[in-house]
Amino acid sequence: MGLDTYARPSPEGELTAEDVAAFQAVDAHLCGGIWSGDDGSFRGKVYSDVVERVTDVSLYQEWIPPETVRAMADAFAHCDPEGVARDLAGEVHATTAVEIRSLGAFLRVCADRGLGLAGWW
Repeated sequence: MGLDTYARPSPEGELTAEDVAAFQAVDAHLCGGIWSGDDGSFRGKVYSDVVERVTDVSLYQEWIPPETVRAMADAFAHCDPEGVARDLAGEVHATTAVEIRSLGAFLRVCADRGLGLAGWW
């Protein structure tokens, strides 16, 4: 099943120009889908395993509230990207340490701006 993941202030809300600028400033390099991959979104299916491994939170939810995203960002800040990448090396969606750092940066922008995550599949 596919999944696109979008940073949002609420399940139906849209990012502000300041939110978009914050995502552009961190320059996170994450895989996009047909409808995702611009500033403030990514292809969740590709990163669902690593996110769940690091945070114990599934991206396969319609809405992940800002409080949960803050905890997810903290978990990424404290993980060992190289170690996590090694652990996932044989998985279908293997993730590099660079991508893991980018996920952490993406989630930190969300946490700092009070954004949650909306899933669409």
